[in-house]
Amino acid sequence: MTCKTPAAPKAPALHFDPACRACPRLATFLRNVRKEYPAYHAAPVAPFGPDDARLIIVGLAPGMHGANATGRPFTGDYAGILLYETLHRFGFSNQPTATHRGDGLELRNCRITNAVKCLPPENKPIGAEVGNCNRFLAVELKRMPADGVILALGSVAHRAVLKALGLRASACKFAHGARHALPDGRRLVDSYHCSRYNTQTRRLTEAMFHAVFAELRALLDR
Repeated sequence: MTCKTPAAPKAPALHFDPACRACPRLATFLRNVRKEYPAYHAAPVAPFGPDDARLIIVGLAPGMHGANATGRPFTGDYAGILLYETLHRFGFSNQPTATHRGDGLELRNCRITNAVKCLPPENKPIGAEVGNCNRFLAVELKRMPADGVILALGSVAHRAVLKALGLRASACKFAHGARHALPDGRRLVDSYHCSRYNTQTRRLTEAMFHAVFAELRALLDR
C-alpha cells in the first residue's frame, strides 16, 4: 500500500501580523519614518485589550506621533485624550490617560483596533490598504462574543466593519450616534472619530461622545 503524503495543514487565520508588508506604499512610508524617528514603534500596531471583550472599538489607523510612536492604539496622541478619559468614565479602563505602553493602563471588557494597522501618509489610507487589512479585522470580529457591540469611529471604520462581516456598504448608513442591528445579533454603533480636527471644530463634542458611550454601556448592561 502506498501512503499518500498528507496535505499541508491550512495556516490559521490571523487577527494581526507584526511583520505584515502587504501594502507597498505603507511599508515604504514606515521604513522612511523609522529613519527619521528611530525611537518610534514605526510598524504595524497590534490591537489592545482582552481577547474576549464584548466591546470592540474600531478606529481608522495609527497616528504619526501617537500609536505609530508608542505601539498602542490611541496612545500618546490628541485623539486618545478624549477616548481614554471616556473609557475610564464609563468603566472600560482602570485610568483616564494613556501615554505609553508601560503606563499601567488596562482595558476592561473593551478592545481597541484599527481598520488599518500601519501609519498611512497624511493619515489617509487608500481603499486597497483598507481592503488588505480587512482580513485581520474579520478574524477579530469573528472571535468576539455573540452578544458583543462594535463601535466604529468614523465612516472608514464603519465601512471596514461591514466588509469584515461580509455585508454590503449599503447594509447600514453611517451617522453619528446611529445604532445598527447586525444579522448575527450583534450591534454596531457609529460615532464621529475623536480626532483633533473633529473635536476642535466642535463637530464632535465631549457631550456627544459621552452620549454614545452611555448608549454602549446600556447595551452591554442589558
